[in-house]
Amino acid sequence: MMDLLITNAALPDGRTGMSIAVQNGKITEVTEGPIAGAQAHETVDAGGYLLSPPFVDPHFHMDATLSYGLPRVNESGTLLEGIAVWGELKPTLKPEAIIERALTYCDWAVAKGLLAIRSHVDTSDASLLAVDALLEVKKQVAPYIDLQLVAFPQDGVLRSKGGVENLKRALDKGVDVVGGIPHFERTMAEGAASVKLLCEIAAERGLPVDMHCDESDDPLSRHIETLAFEAQRLGLQGRVNGSHCTSMHSMDNYYVSKLIPLIAESGVSVIANPLINITLQGRHDTYPKRRGMTRVPELMAAGVNVAFGHDCVMDPWYGMGSGDMLEVAHMGLHVAQMTSQQGIRACFDAVTVNAAKVMHLEGYGIAPGCDASFVLLQARDVVEAIRLRANRLKVWRKGVLLAETLKVTVALRLTQRPSTTCFVT
Repeated sequence: MMDLLITNAALPDGRTGMSIAVQNGKITEVTEGPIAGAQAHETVDAGGYLLSPPFVDPHFHMDATLSYGLPRVNESGTLLEGIAVWGELKPTLKPEAIIERALTYCDWAVAKGLLAIRSHVDTSDASLLAVDALLEVKKQVAPYIDLQLVAFPQDGVLRSKGGVENLKRALDKGVDVVGGIPHFERTMAEGAASVKLLCEIAAERGLPVDMHCDESDDPLSRHIETLAFEAQRLGLQGRVNGSHCTSMHSMDNYYVSKLIPLIAESGVSVIANPLINITLQGRHDTYPKRRGMTRVPELMAAGVNVAFGHDCVMDPWYGMGSGDMLEVAHMGLHVAQMTSQQGIRACFDAVTVNAAKVMHLEGYGIAPGCDASFVLLQARDVVEAIRLRANRLKVWRKGVLLAETLKVTVALRLTQRPSTTCFVT
């Protein structure tokens, strides 16, 4: 007698009519058609809808989330004013408020089928108030969300007083990943020095690296090159990620023809943040206006693992957002012009399997031996899921149902035609 049996499900790889058996929080069998003689305490007929591994957000800022308008709104919409607004807010932050906002966001995330998040947390404040708050959040959400924390020196690890010491103290407290922001250091040389220093700290401690790299319209901001070099020099292949990399949007093609193979050779992954990259970048342009997202299809074609992050939700940098990774994928495919069937599926992978690789999630996927963590979407395949930003019918983590939503239907009342019921899919 198994714990849970899901029947008649479509899977992201295109298989349909699939049955998935669950026992003790693990997937024990994945079979086309019925499982002979199967009996379960609970059986769910997926009705032909898409059963996907949970969504994964590999780049977020949970310490700032839901703080939009505090202490004021970012009127210019620029990255630098967002940093300035965050700097004004930091002295007034209270740990209880950070925890409350973060837990509220985690509730939103679960409802959207988002069960793994990597969040950067600002270490520039010597009190490490935000670090302590998010460590508490990590503890509280552990039963339902995999939350990784990145030590992020928002004001520059070399530029800010005590930046290196604060970052190391955050790591000592239990923060999981070494972060950085080299393009915000005082000079290009100091930015490169910060990459070297931070990668050495990660190598010494056996930790991954996830660095904000070149979140700029400046084509000469090339810290991703240094990051790739340091990953190889220190033997960190597969443990290093470059986030944003928006300057690549503005680089000349000859330089990029050298850079992308270097990134691929170094085993560095890349995270684009479509919603935020196109909002913050190009603010100083007239026309034509750059939109700033990195070269996603070209990186993918070179074998680089590329994922999409949400980055911000209702904070000093972005006043929109709801924790919906299908919205992120939807925007990503538009900006990257990945509108082929293969391209759309690749954008779905960018918020699921590729993002899980960035976070090194164990037991992720829909296969025997994987965790029974998945989301049932009101869509027939991944293309339809992104097109509709499909309703999340059920969300499970390790076989436990965390959230469910009624199937969405629309009743049309047209005077010119007889009344009818229109199903969304």
